[in-house]
Amino acid sequence: MLNNMPQIAIAPMLDWTDRHYRYFMRKISKKTILYTEMVVADAIIHGDRDNLLEFNPEEQHIVLQLGGSNPEKLATSARIAVEYGYQEINLNCGCPSDRVQSGKFGACLMKEPELVADCIKAMQEAVSIPVTVKQRIGLDYDYNYDYCAKFVETIATAGCKSFIIHARNAVLKGLSPKDNREIPPLKYDYVYQLKKDFPDLNIMLNGGIKTTTDMINHLELVDGVMLGREAYYNPYLFANFDNQFFTENNPVRTRKEIALDMIPYLENHLAQGHRLHHVTRHMIGLYHGCKKAKLWRQQLTTNIIKSNNIKDYIDLLGIMDE
Repeated sequence: MLNNMPQIAIAPMLDWTDRHYRYFMRKISKKTILYTEMVVADAIIHGDRDNLLEFNPEEQHIVLQLGGSNPEKLATSARIAVEYGYQEINLNCGCPSDRVQSGKFGACLMKEPELVADCIKAMQEAVSIPVTVKQRIGLDYDYNYDYCAKFVETIATAGCKSFIIHARNAVLKGLSPKDNREIPPLKYDYVYQLKKDFPDLNIMLNGGIKTTTDMINHLELVDGVMLGREAYYNPYLFANFDNQFFTENNPVRTRKEIALDMIPYLENHLAQGHRLHHVTRHMIGLYHGCKKAKLWRQQLTTNIIKSNNIKDYIDLLGIMDE
């Protein structure tokens, strides 16, 4: 493990890891690395940058994941990201959706390692913050470790030092994004071998990680782990991570303390003319596994949506327990 310190991260997830979710997760863990949803380079260059890129300073350490395959546009986007305060850039080479493929980015870039290397080099020349890659282990039904290793080697030669590896192949045709997260078999041994073959690279493993035990086992063999859906459905899993995996020694906050701490943020969101549900939809899993979990979910997805009233949220907290 590089630097003798593990890395724990939450994966970039479309429509889920927005600024509200990230702020909420920062109330649970200060050390976990947070990622944006994937943002397309063209959207940053030509679109509403504030809407796409602004974030609360409390969200740091935060990584912007970019989608694109044009080195010049990615470099421009990276420079803009630095202006907004991002501390790291990640290039998406793992998403298998048809929409992403039609834009020539995501997992289909694994067919073009030299192009990816050019993209990485362009961004590194444009900014001084780290530029990383998130990828799959291969494409379609060809399970070939050498293909994966060659891809990593090519990108590393361009200067990339950190790779997040989803330990499944990406099937580019015939499977939905959901199926691509479940049907291709997990091959953790590929990721472990990458760390052995490239000991100077930072290798983070992603895919199928659901428990603290899973994390501990993987961290014996790689530098970091990245959780996806489990981090969304069961966010309180992260409540003791700062103490367990890092050098912190802080009291573990209760679910109610976390929910109460969100009130100023919710009030500010309302004051700006927005709806509570934009934020509270990300908090539905907070009481996962608790006896009143169903009540919490029902109230956040029905009453709070209808009333859009902070008092209803506060009243709900009055009857919640662990």
